[in-house]
Amino acid sequence: MADGYERWPFLAESGPGRQRPTRIFRPLLPTRHYHSMTPDERIQRLAAFPRTNPNPVLEFSADGVLTYCNDAARHLAASLGNDSVLSLVPSNINQIITETLLTGENKSNFHTVVDGHTVSWSFIPLVENKIVHCYASDITERLALEAQLRHSVKMEAVGQLAAGVAHDFNNILTVIQGHADLLLQSPQSPESSEKSIRQIAGAAERASGLIKQLLMFSRKQVMQTRHVNLNEIISNISPVLTGLLGEHIHFNFTPGTHLPALYADVGMFEQVLLNLCLNARDAMRNGGRFTLRTFTETLDPVASVLNPEARPGNFVCLTAADTGCGMDRSTLSHLFEPFFTTKETGKGTGLGLATIYGIIQQHQGWIVVDSEVGKGSTFTFFLPAGESAAETTATEPAAASPQIPQLARGDETILVVEDEAPLRELVVNILELCGYKIFPAATGLEALQVWSEQKGKIDLLLTDMVMPGGVSGRQLALRLQGDDPELKVIYTSGYSPGMAGKDIALLEGCNFLAKPYPPSKLAQFVRDCLDGASQGATRK
Repeated sequence: MADGYERWPFLAESGPGRQRPTRIFRPLLPTRHYHSMTPDERIQRLAAFPRTNPNPVLEFSADGVLTYCNDAARHLAASLGNDSVLSLVPSNINQIITETLLTGENKSNFHTVVDGHTVSWSFIPLVENKIVHCYASDITERLALEAQLRHSVKMEAVGQLAAGVAHDFNNILTVIQGHADLLLQSPQSPESSEKSIRQIAGAAERASGLIKQLLMFSRKQVMQTRHVNLNEIISNISPVLTGLLGEHIHFNFTPGTHLPALYADVGMFEQVLLNLCLNARDAMRNGGRFTLRTFTETLDPVASVLNPEARPGNFVCLTAADTGCGMDRSTLSHLFEPFFTTKETGKGTGLGLATIYGIIQQHQGWIVVDSEVGKGSTFTFFLPAGESAAETTATEPAAASPQIPQLARGDETILVVEDEAPLRELVVNILELCGYKIFPAATGLEALQVWSEQKGKIDLLLTDMVMPGGVSGRQLALRLQGDDPELKVIYTSGYSPGMAGKDIALLEGCNFLAKPYPPSKLAQFVRDCLDGASQGATRK
């Protein structure tokens, strides 16, 4: 066009009820078709592609001589401390060149590692010219992200497995612990058996502790959260940490100033600190330093991009550093897996760091570990900062081992719903010993049938959360309370409430009794619920 502009239709055809066609204008840019260029112009344009490419581009002759490399290749080599770009290419470059020219086929996914950076190579033969073009990219960050993502997926799968195992073991331990306690309370039990029975009860209690650690790892443990100050938690437990470390290890705590509050479970964080302390002590057999430091950090989207678990925001951070033996890459790759340990057989459960991982994940945080053999290890924890002021915390003194109390009694009627037959029989036995009238059921459907036959006579529903037959404990309770709003309900499970899926959100204001539990706890919990003393509580 003579005016140097071309007109483009903006709207479609005009007509009744339509706007008239509008035309917009843009300057015509002078362009030349590729085929109208001179040979020199074509060469200059094509040469700009490898020259301006942000990734390394090289060219080799058939006899393996480097005939071209772009600025990106030189810059990458220089950044890794090498003067020659040949330090980046695979060591068998001559063989690769020969094979690609003979076969005429491209070769890719050749990796070289230089100063901790991984460079991926592709080789494109130009057989008629007897040269090979090489294209490279630094894939270090991508590989790191992929490895972290695989690790996160693996840990999630292991966590689900651990939670399932914990559920089954809690059912078994409830039966073992329950029968052992009943035998200890029975006047017919011979005195000669008392020691053995107490050993059984004690072993069940220790096994229960291991299961609780598995639940912490799998992020399925009940949390009792409030706004707390991390500095205060550490200060309160520092005397205990000093005693655990021993005189040969120097302990130092550097608290950060103006630390925001955390919305956290104090008991769980004390468990994290204890496990960190024990792990550091085992890494410093000949003495050393164990240092805790707190501080705040704000991460922007760029700072958090290299870690799939990280995210932008304000965080309270804790570093735990030791001067111990350190860890190699293989150990680091399995560090938080349950039952993984580098200690001698019988010296550790392999659940210490797994427990830490689960607790930090449950608090919506993540962990970064920096370790080198012979130079110690540093764990850095990132925890989301709260907005409310911290509440005063105090470390409760450890309770003395209680004697088995007498079972609380009553004469009400209880509907017991439990799909595990041995456990159902135990619960029925305990509650009948306490004077209650019991109607047992193996599933939610059986419980509905019992309810229809005994409607108006049942004072309390004691039900497992997860049951076969299509009716969960929560669904059963809602249906029965629809008929009788005054019906008291106790939920039990080998899982903590978190494993009950969506039902956990509905447990607010309801009683939850986690397995395993001794007969005395079951009896007292039932009595409290019937008396209205514990309605709305969740007990571990």
